Amino acid sequence: MSIKKISSALISVFDKDGLEPIVKKLHEQGVTFYSTGGTEAFIKDLGIPVVPVEDVTSYPSILGGRVKTLHPKVFGGILNRQDNPSDVQQMQEFDIPQIDLVIVDLYPFEKTVASGASEADIIEKIDIGGISLIRAAAKNFKDTVIVASVNEYAEFLEVITNNNGGTTLAERKSFATKAFHTSSHYDTAIFNYFNEDETFYKESVSNGQVLRYGENPHQKGYFFGDFDKMFTKLHGKELSYNNLLDVDAAVNLIGEFKNDNPTFAILKHNNACGLATRSTVKEAYLDALAGDPTSAFGGVLISNAKIDKAAADEINNLFCEVVIAPGYEDDALAVLQEKKNRIILIQNEVELPAKQVRTCLNGLLVQDKDNITDNKEHLTTVTVTSPTTQEVEDLLFASKICKHTKSNTIVFAKNKQLYASGTGQTSRVDALRQAVEKAQSFNFDLNGAVMASDAFFPFPDCVELAKNAGITAVIQPGGSIKDELSINYCNENNVAMVFTGTRHFKH
Repeated sequence: MSIKKISSALISVFDKDGLEPIVKKLHEQGVTFYSTGGTEAFIKDLGIPVVPVEDVTSYPSILGGRVKTLHPKVFGGILNRQDNPSDVQQMQEFDIPQIDLVIVDLYPFEKTVASGASEADIIEKIDIGGISLIRAAAKNFKDTVIVASVNEYAEFLEVITNNNGGTTLAERKSFATKAFHTSSHYDTAIFNYFNEDETFYKESVSNGQVLRYGENPHQKGYFFGDFDKMFTKLHGKELSYNNLLDVDAAVNLIGEFKNDNPTFAILKHNNACGLATRSTVKEAYLDALAGDPTSAFGGVLISNAKIDKAAADEINNLFCEVVIAPGYEDDALAVLQEKKNRIILIQNEVELPAKQVRTCLNGLLVQDKDNITDNKEHLTTVTVTSPTTQEVEDLLFASKICKHTKSNTIVFAKNKQLYASGTGQTSRVDALRQAVEKAQSFNFDLNGAVMASDAFFPFPDCVELAKNAGITAVIQPGGSIKDELSINYCNENNVAMVFTGTRHFKH
């Protein structure tokens, strides 16, 4: 816990916000400053003496500023081991000044890429000197302090204020850890800009959030992402690990209905238990709730349209964990906020990742997101009986839900309302039977309803069970070597069947 005083500092930063109080505090504590370019001018403007780095190296900044600090007299001052007699002797022999503190940041590479800048401008934002200074100072944390990001300024100022210009070994190691994160995150961004080989996968997320716990109370849980960019939280308790999984499922599902009439979905354990498209949000909510009012208890609710008071009054009668919408009328928000723990979110327009990642065995599985939404152009009628216009709309409606429901799954729908689904079954027949039983338990008349399946039918048993339940049209990907068995049964029993050519497994 012994304190090591800072006597000299090299400061060279792109972003100078928050730097002034640090420089003034260090000056009060008698620290000698070394700097370059704009930072040197910044320190001089504060009326504080500063030694230009070129006075130390006897070498000017060259190549348009590409080379400024890359010199043995700079890196020797940072990397020397103060308890190593040979290092001490060489510092004296080559007249190398001791550098106890390095404050440096990196050129804004990610922001430059995001701005749509030219490749030449992007390449110039690949920092060389800064990244080298960060690594050198972090490596030598035993003797040197590294502050590698404006995000650490407040903490560092507090440390040198409390310790009268000194740091402990533990504090230096902590700053070094943060610095290696900064450098590795930066290199990952550069690699991903250049990389075109999809067999390489690198990701760096810096804004981790500690959750109350994971899937169960005995598991630690964390969220790595920018939740505040994607949502504006208006009310309620902190989201849990399971809340976030359900919110993710809800967002992906409602995205299929983004441009449709008011659509409302209710999800439980990542699956839709209710969904309907209607002329008003209130009607959509009530018909979604009717799909399974039992499972809706404690669920996650999401709308593709602004929630008004008429809808909010109905929603308020249900215990639900989360409500998500693109907006809320003021009087609707007042109603929904009556339940203090209810989480209320506005979904912002944010581009979602193009890849899906999950742990598997001792590694990761990475895949493209399933971005195909079945539409009329994808449909091939394979039966003598063609679906009606209404049935086609319901088939596509059911297909969207099916795509976002755990396999094996069967979905029943009618008049753009989810009647029932069988979810996550090991047998497609079991999924179908579950859906039939569920629809009947909530008094839905399946006569004239349609059925969607996330994969093909290798045998006619599913279409036979569906026909007996009242189903008149079926949508499935097709592709079984025994497709004709199901097609023949449909032809013999006046059931329409269409193939999409796309399977939508969700494991």
